[in-house]
Amino acid sequence: MSRQPKTNKRRAWWRIPIALVILAIFLSPFYILLSVAFRSPQNLSSYWIFPTQLHLENFQSAIQEGDILLAIFNSLIITVGAVFLVTVIGALAAYPLARRRTRLNMGIKGFALGIMMVPPLSILVSLYSVMVQLQGVNRFWGIIIILVTFELPLSIFLYTNFISSIPNALDEAAAIDGSGPVRTFFQIILPQLKPVTASVVILTGVHCWNDYQFSLYMLQSPKLRTIPLAIASYFSQTTSNVNAAAAAALLAILPIVIAFLFLQKYFIQGMVDSAIK
Repeated sequence: MSRQPKTNKRRAWWRIPIALVILAIFLSPFYILLSVAFRSPQNLSSYWIFPTQLHLENFQSAIQEGDILLAIFNSLIITVGAVFLVTVIGALAAYPLARRRTRLNMGIKGFALGIMMVPPLSILVSLYSVMVQLQGVNRFWGIIIILVTFELPLSIFLYTNFISSIPNALDEAAAIDGSGPVRTFFQIILPQLKPVTASVVILTGVHCWNDYQFSLYMLQSPKLRTIPLAIASYFSQTTSNVNAAAAAALLAILPIVIAFLFLQKYFIQGMVDSAIK
């Protein structure tokens, strides 16, 4: 009995170097980003060589000239609005779809999944024409509606699979106690949706935070540009400021990293429960 654990440890030694190699691969872009952001524009050495002297003028340029703080604020408004609507509508829509498996509900679920297969670029021109008629161009509510439309199917899919794993006995017990469907959802089902809600918040938040194609067409005013548009403004056909762009990107990823650190426990649990159960 005592030899078996030692044998398992000997067989598992090779996992450590593989894990270190994978970790180095995933962290290498962040290392290059830090190296570029803290180096002088006159420094033409390899990006793999970290600068010995840190230059903060790149961050000053990103804040003052690139208005990266305004771009972060704009992205924050759009992301928070879209995430809120996606989580609320997705949870409310998934509850009847998971509890009542009728042909109509199955068709609605299949239609929602079909929207996920539609390439956004294929309908971008027609979508822009519709938003011009609705006067949604250069409006936060216009880009929020578009992002919610494309992010909602994944939210419904995750919520439906997660709610399906919750026993129906809880709903039946609540009905015996005189609780209606609305009260049952908000008092019994909703408190159990924390893991999958964290997954929806992170996935939707990252997609909305990094959105470029819709923001490029719907937010044409410089005062409304988001983080991807602000970073893209450092590159043109004639000039480019890679150092300031790296500094702006470094400031832009901080909110998402902080949010993931606080929600990673629920994120992993929600993805496993929604995908497997």
